[in-house]
Amino acid sequence: MQGREELLLMSKNKKGKAKKQLVSDKKQYVMKLVLSDTCAVCKTPCDRGMDYLARMSRPGAVGKGVPCILTRKKL
Repeated sequence: MQGREELLLMSKNKKGKAKKQLVSDKKQYVMKLVLSDTCAVCKTPCDRGMDYLARMSRPGAVGKGVPCILTRKKL
């Protein structure tokens, strides 16, 4: 019978817990993908963009872009 009593006590304790913050309630940001030609003419170069530009400068390199921190917007 002790097992049943423990289960009842455990279920009663759950009532006082605070709700967790949902992922949808947190701030979310979106950044645009830019290609190496955009990074090459950027007025404020960043490390991520310069690394991407260096990789794409090699012959035969294929890339899909890099997220640009300067185009970050809130959702």
